[in-house]
Amino acid sequence: MTYKSVQDSAITLVQQMSQADANLAGNVHGGVIMKLVDTAAAIVARRHTGLNAVTASIDRLDFHSPVFVGNLLRIMASINYVGKTSMEIGVRVEAEDVVSGEVRHTGSAYLIFVALDENQMPQHIPPVVFETDKEKERNCAAVERRIMR
Repeated sequence: MTYKSVQDSAITLVQQMSQADANLAGNVHGGVIMKLVDTAAAIVARRHTGLNAVTASIDRLDFHSPVFVGNLLRIMASINYVGKTSMEIGVRVEAEDVVSGEVRHTGSAYLIFVALDENQMPQHIPPVVFETDKEKERNCAAVERRIMR
């Protein structure tokens, strides 16, 4: 079986937030951010498995501070844990003020994806190799979350 590294499937999405993304308070709507978080995680799952992968659950999604119209939204996603047919993908959300250059950590999420075969049945997925200390720490934390689930 071929092992893959975390970096083989990790991704960063960047998008400038516009007025169309705003809620009634004038900040970026949480649902817009949630969709982009799910999209980034889905890309990681697809890149890792080479299969269709679907969101099974969002274990946690925390918003730490608002994102403003005009900010660059940066969404970084990578694998934290791989089981037989499912995986946990961690996502970090940052907002950058393009004028001042200030970058703020605005959100974090953990999503569980399941890989599906051509018959829409759960499919075994490739294992992952955690190479850095940070990747190993994230994996250990993901194992603990999996036990709690």
